[in-house]
Amino acid sequence: MQTFVILGSVLMVLAVAIGAFGAHALKSRIAPDKLKVYEVGVQYHIAHALGLILIGLLANVFPDEKLILTAGWFLVAGIVLFSGSLYVLSVAKARFLGPITPLGGLSFMIGWVLVAVAVM
Repeated sequence: MQTFVILGSVLMVLAVAIGAFGAHALKSRIAPDKLKVYEVGVQYHIAHALGLILIGLLANVFPDEKLILTAGWFLVAGIVLFSGSLYVLSVAKARFLGPITPLGGLSFMIGWVLVAVAVM
């Protein structure tokens, strides 16, 4: 599905920009442990944006498999919840977002399980 290839590509651009911002602008402004949290968010963001591109390609191979599309939306949710919460947690005192991060991780896991089930 073209939507996921485009969405994955746009999210990759954002991941690169966010990563560069962290490496250059935040490096001297936040504590090293907070920078590490930020970097984990970028790593998962990149991996799952690439996953969205893969899901877009798989949707063309398995056009009748709705689970693949559902998986894509779970990956999008995971990027927003997991990576997004880590970005905010690393630069702001928004501890209330702490419980959101695992929901993003769960979204990633559900998305990948759905991909596996869809292609079986």
